[in-house]
Amino acid sequence: MSTPPPAWLPDGISSPLDDKLGVRITDWNPDRLVATMPVAGNEQPFGLLHGGATCTLVETIGSMAAAVGAGPDKQVVGVELNASYLRAATSGTVTAVCTPVRRGRTLSTFVIDVTDDQGRQTATARLTCMTLNAPKRG
Repeated sequence: MSTPPPAWLPDGISSPLDDKLGVRITDWNPDRLVATMPVAGNEQPFGLLHGGATCTLVETIGSMAAAVGAGPDKQVVGVELNASYLRAATSGTVTAVCTPVRRGRTLSTFVIDVTDDQGRQTATARLTCMTLNAPKRG
């Protein structure tokens, strides 16, 4: 891991779905978050990486990028996801790289490119997240 997660994030933060699919964030650089996911176990019936699994990967990394940019007193929610599938992934690991297009006070947009083990682009996506005040706890 090149850049560790911010200290204010809970240790080992991930969702149950991310755990099921094997999504792992490997670099928390706010200008270039990176995550991986295995193809095995995430295929559709024809042996190709499932588009829903790809959307989970890009939604996870884009939402985390928005959360890191928003800071500890904010909450982020996805409001739009657009994904294009460019090449089938059938084995190995896919890697998602998330870069910001715009970070605003209330809306942030990210581009996420997904590649296979050979560096070939398998998908590209755009995620927009809304930043909200975190709910009061207590």
